[in-house]
Amino acid sequence: MMLPPEIPRTPFTWPQAKARGLSRHRLDELVAEGVVRRVLRNVYVRADAADSQLLRAQAARLVLSPFVVICDRTAAWIWGVDTFAYRELEILPPLETYALRGHTRARREGCEGGIRDLAPEDVCDVGGVAVTTRLRTALDLACKLSRRDALAALDGFMRVHGLTRPELRRELRRYFRRRGVVQARQLVGLADPRAESPGESWTRMAAVDAGLPVPELQWWVHDGGRPVFRLDMAYPKSRVALEYDGREFHERAEAQARDEARRRWLREHGWTVIVVTKESFTPDALAAWTGELRDALRVRR
Repeated sequence: MMLPPEIPRTPFTWPQAKARGLSRHRLDELVAEGVVRRVLRNVYVRADAADSQLLRAQAARLVLSPFVVICDRTAAWIWGVDTFAYRELEILPPLETYALRGHTRARREGCEGGIRDLAPEDVCDVGGVAVTTRLRTALDLACKLSRRDALAALDGFMRVHGLTRPELRRELRRYFRRRGVVQARQLVGLADPRAESPGESWTRMAAVDAGLPVPELQWWVHDGGRPVFRLDMAYPKSRVALEYDGREFHERAEAQARDEARRRWLREHGWTVIVVTKESFTPDALAAWTGELRDALRVRR
């Protein structure tokens, strides 16, 4: 589709679009048509612009004071680690920012935060934007988020940026007596870069919180000495597979057909397969599948 000439090639705000002669109604139409996408509140980009760390930083720079630092989940987003809930992606959550002590915190719609003490080594420049470092962001989220989301953040930073348990533990010494540090210490020991999605992290955390053993991640099932299927999570000795079906990869008909054929083969070869989705974390659903998992492990053992 031909893009209108008034659409910039870099991220832009509504006032910038208006200055180029684009009406609000037309901008909304372009978003609805998929020609333009919103990346932050009141910040847009051409749909054909490749998503990147630099583009995300450029978008954030349009709506930030020069005296604030992007922190927490917005910093994770810039670093390429998604910690936003599904529902938030529809309404675009506020930017999470903190002002350094001595400066006024951000006071504008679409931003939230306060004052935070950050050492110089906690902050770096990404595309002209001050952002907490990968290490600082990962540990801040490990302290701040719920257990499941915090583990997903740690897994993501280890997978995407190669953070390791030793460096996370060393940095945690600075967090002495900080709120949430006990949780962060526990989760660093459980974090694993082999988790390939937040949903897999949530599933592993739920199993552990139910008092069940930590499953093996990305386990290959062999047939006649040949690897045939890789499982998200598994208890190999008990031949129990635990899989998370995310909507991004498993909602299409062909993906569902492949999944069903694979799981049928596994069951025919003596495996118990338990499938978890994003709907599996309500109290009743959680109790149901963790109970099924406990029973399967007990029977097999």
